[in-house]
Formats: sequence, C-alpha cells, structure tokens
Amino acid sequence: IVWMPLVSLVLCGICAACKVKSKAPAIITVICLGTSFLLTLMLWNGYTQPETILLFDWLQIHWDGGSFVANFALYVDSLTLLWMLFVTGLGTLIAVYASEYMEHDVGKGYTRFFAGVSVFLFAMTCLVMGDNLLMLYLGWEGVGFASYWLIGYFYQKPSAVAAAKKAFIVNRIGDVGLALAIYLIWSTFGTVQYDEITTVLNSETYDASFGGWTVHAIPYLLMLAAFGKSAQLPLYVWLPDAMEGPTPVSALIHAATMVTAGVYLIIRTYPLFMLDDYALPTVAWVGGLTALLAATIGMAQYDIKRIMAYSTISQLGYMFLGLGVVTSYGAAYHVFTHAFFKAVLFLTCGAIMHGFAGQIDLR
Repeated sequence: IVWMPLVSLVLCGICAACKVKSKAPAIITVICLGTSFLLTLMLWNGYTQPETILLFDWLQIHWDGGSFVANFALYVDSLTLLWMLFVTGLGTLIAVYASEYMEHDVGKGYTRFFAGVSVFLFAMTCLVMGDNLLMLYLGWEGVGFASYWLIGYFYQKPSAVAAAKKAFIVNRIGDVGLALAIYLIWSTFGTVQYDEITTVLNSETYDASFGGWTVHAIPYLLMLAAFGKSAQLPLYVWLPDAMEGPTPVSALIHAATMVTAGVYLIIRTYPLFMLDDYALPTVAWVGGLTALLAATIGMAQYDIKRIMAYSTISQLGYMFLGLGVVTSYGAAYHVFTHAFFKAVLFLTCGAIMHGFAGQIDLR
C-alpha cells in the first residue's frame, strides 16, 4: 500500500526522462493506485485488531537517561483503514478521470502531473498509516509539497504561481504548530508513538515539570496545525485560491484527502485534547464559526470552483464542530461522505468547464 505510489513516481520519472508522448504515465499511475486500493481492501477484509507493522528502523537515538525512537512503522486500526479506503479508492478514480481530462497536456506536463499525484498519495499514506508523530509529520510536509507542486501546475500563469505560494506559506504556519507540538509531546511524555503516549496518559506518570504548562499548550499547538491544513479560521484563505490548479487536483487534494488531514490529526491525538478543559470547546467554536462564515462567502461568489472551495471550508467546519462536541465517530463519518460527494461535485465542475470551453462564471 505504501510503496505502490512510490513505484508509480519512479516509473513516471522514467517516462519523463524518455520523453514519452503517450498516456503511459496515466496508465501506470492508475494501475499502481488501483493495486494500493485492492491491498487496502484485503487488509480491511482480514482486519481483527489494531497492530503495528515495522517496515524498517528509522530514527533510534539513545543516550544516558533518555532516548528518541521513531521507526518507519505502520499502525493499522479501524481509523487508518477508513481513511486509507477512501484515499486510495478516490485517488484511483480521480486518476482515471484525470487521464482524459489532462489530455491536452500529453507530451508537455502530463508526466509531471501524474508524478505529482503519486508523490501526494505516498505522502498521504505515510501521514495516515504512520505509527508515530514523526511519520505523520513526514506525510504532513509531503502533502504540503505535493499541493504546491499541483496547484502551481500551470506555472506560466501568474495567478497559479501566486496561489501555490500562498497555500505553501499559510500551511507553514500550521506546520510550525505541529513541529512544536511534537517536540513538547516528546519532552513531556518521553515518546512520539501513539500507543506509548496512550499508555503514559493512562498511567499518569508524565512529566509535570515546567509548572505543567506544556500539557495545556500541546492541544492548542495541534489545533493550530489542524486549522492550517484543514483551512479553518483564520487560516482558510489559501483554499479558495488553490482552485488555480487543474480540476482533478481540486477534487483529490482540496475535497477528498489532504484537507481532512487536520481532522485525522485531532481524532488520532484525541486523548491529548482531553488534558485541557477548553481545548475541545475551542475546536467546536472555530469549526462552527468557519462553517457559517464560509457558507456565507460562498453565497456571494460567481466562480463555479470557488463556490465549491468555500463549500468545502464550510463542511470541514462541521467536522471540527463534531470533534469539539466529543463525537469523533460523527466527524469521521462526515469526512467519509464528504470525500465522495465533494470529489464528484468538483469533477462535474471540470466537465462543465470543458463543455463550455473554459467558462467558469456560474451566471
């Protein structure tokens, strides 16, 4: 599941080096992502209980009185499987759509486009399936880079270049929050692995030095990361501009997968949000206000894709509202339904734009 998108990337690179002028990159990508989806289905079918799968040793630093361990390992539970089923499944379907949609670019940027999609799916897989926060961070930065690559796909258009830079810079604000949160989690709990963090929380032996302020800071830093990636107030400004990328990119990144990474982060680190009395109410308020504001802005737009973008921000607000009122089930369920209907809406916009020779004004 993890390596197939990487195989796809390498093969797309070979196609680029050989200056392939056919649809080979699309066929390769669809086959690799389809294989990834089938493997996820098989894993889901045989799933009985959560387990950790070690791929290889990554960072293992030991010194007197401490250690830092973050292996390249996968943690498979029902949450991972739910996310991976729609990430790989929708990724495959959108790649099939893109193979025809991007036909006008065959020989020019076609290979570059599918290489970007492969990078994105590899990063998303690391983010969702990693068994520790450092692997999540690797995937987190990877999807940020892939979105920069794909939003700025039409690099000769100044608006696309500006949109790509805006998305990258706004996401950096959230990434600083995540980096600091991981540092504080390690210094407070002594580990970055999910299962070990839970064990330490249950035993209540974590470090209460520094006056215990770190325990209260962690949820807010994680929140900052989630709000940046999932386009919540006040960091939502990058998502409407991200519509400068090709329509399949909007469907893949800005509807189905990347923007839900913030929701995933909060669900995965939910026990840490219980440490502060005001953390979850803050998530709920920000989510509720974003849902209202973004829907209101969407009502005044005429660009068909920007309307979808504001609708996405609004729906993400509902997911955060769900998380804030202590229903991670409800939030995850809405992520799942939203991934499908919003991807279909975006792809429909693409079909309409092609049918009307690039017209995107709703009127």
